[in-house]
Amino acid sequence: MTDSNTGRFVWYELMTTDPKAAIAFYTEVVGWKTRAWESGDYTMWVGSQGPLGGVTDLPEPVKQMGVPSHWMAHVEVADVDKTVARARELGGRVHVEPMDIPKIGRFSVIADPQGAAISVFKPIEAMAPHDSAKHGEFCWRELLTVDQDAAFAFYSELLGWEHVGDHDMGPEGKYLMYGRNGQALGGMFNMPKEMQAPPSFLYYVNVDDLDAALARAKDRGAKVLNGPMEVPGGARIVTLQDPQGAAFSLHEQPAAKPTA
Repeated sequence: MTDSNTGRFVWYELMTTDPKAAIAFYTEVVGWKTRAWESGDYTMWVGSQGPLGGVTDLPEPVKQMGVPSHWMAHVEVADVDKTVARARELGGRVHVEPMDIPKIGRFSVIADPQGAAISVFKPIEAMAPHDSAKHGEFCWRELLTVDQDAAFAFYSELLGWEHVGDHDMGPEGKYLMYGRNGQALGGMFNMPKEMQAPPSFLYYVNVDDLDAALARAKDRGAKVLNGPMEVPGGARIVTLQDPQGAAFSLHEQPAAKPTA
């Protein structure tokens, strides 16, 4: 039986070549505050509902492998070691073997069979969920992959993610939405062949005013990768690359419909 918290996203980490510059960028664009962790060179992102992630130096061995600055999420599981063993059985790889973070919990960085990386995490203390509809909260997690069906099968077995819907993307195929307990967490789709990028997750941050946030981002050196555009349901999104090279998206909720 799956643990009730298995499969939920609980923490978002930016590994970057310049934490100081990244902090200046995101505090202006999104409005996050920061709080230093009690030890080490680790800074937490703090939104209106409390800490939601952190920022740290991109590790030197990772840089040497040619990995750019990037965001990575931690997904809660009941048992990190068992999850990692199962990931291996399902064809996944392990980038960081299970290890403890003092006073925090245990984690491991894995990659699915197509190569997208994610962290599985078991916190020592329960982590309260955030309302993702609020400004500054992560609200959608999108997997860009080369084999959507195989990727969904992997995560469904490993993390208990369910198929909660899909959208027809025309010639590009379908956009599969996944979630847990009937609630959507994100989507996944097969990248078009002209998109020369490795499989990866893209994380969306909710903002009250997309155009204003986009203007702030561009003023501070962000590059627009896609959009801004409206998506099914009426929300608006834009995908950006921060000045250090990490991709992320901004999301604005659909406008409220006038009542009769």
